[in-house]
Amino acid sequence: MTVGEQQTEAGNPPEVLDGPFSTRQLLRIDEALRLADQGTGLVFSVFVGGLDEPTREHAERLHRQLAEPERSVLIAVSPNQRQLEIVTGRQARKRIPDTYTKLAALSMVAAFGGGDLAGGIIIGLDQLASHAGKG
Repeated sequence: MTVGEQQTEAGNPPEVLDGPFSTRQLLRIDEALRLADQGTGLVFSVFVGGLDEPTREHAERLHRQLAEPERSVLIAVSPNQRQLEIVTGRQARKRIPDTYTKLAALSMVAAFGGGDLAGGIIIGLDQLASHAGKG
């Protein structure tokens, strides 16, 4: 069941979501993830939350825990720490070099700076997928 498919009893409002995103934003992020996965053949994931110091090492640990880390791209965002880490697996890095990852990160940071966390994630997913191309 996805976030948008929460079942409610007649007349009862859905439970309040705990986190920085509305249901609509979560659905948009979910759609961006689906399109990135399908369009590239890679596996894209997003983590939003606190990252242990050093943040890069924590993001790399999270990336290694994914089902297919070699084909995976992880976007790890910690809004409270003002940290963004993008981790690519070996196969994914061949299609998305660090230069393009940095460009996507710059676009994401610009959106985050404007207060648009969900939009920044969606922009980043789109740019990374576009650079990866069809797989």
